[in-house]
Amino acid sequence: MEEKKLQTYKNHIRYHPLQHFVLMPISVITLVVASISTITSIVKGDFSFTTFLIMALVIMGIITSLLARMNPLKIQDRTIRVEEQLRHFILTGSPINPKITLPQLIALRFASDAEFPELAEKAALMSMTPDEIKNEIQQWRSDEHRI
Repeated sequence: MEEKKLQTYKNHIRYHPLQHFVLMPISVITLVVASISTITSIVKGDFSFTTFLIMALVIMGIITSLLARMNPLKIQDRTIRVEEQLRHFILTGSPINPKITLPQLIALRFASDAEFPELAEKAALMSMTPDEIKNEIQQWRSDEHRI
């Protein structure tokens, strides 16, 4: 059985190989080639309905792949917000500071229970960026389920 590497600030970013290293580059290349082809056909004066359809399909494919990535991330972010608000309430008996933003909560999810309440309050009072929050974490709490 493969041993899992502990998650830290330096290795917490996740990539989905098919999304980031196959679909996205192919989408960019296809868009560039379709754009060049469309512009060339317009300049030559032989722009056709087929050229329009190909360009439309390329754009629709890119929009579809972007939505397929963005919509689950939005739902996941909402879930993280609720989870971290609940965790704060369980740990402290009080709601989290309303100044905490969603990006801050997403970063705070990596903080251990021992440092979470204090770091959350510090983040709210000092308007810390997500990167600053992650750098402050001493005991990293892994999140292996992020999309």
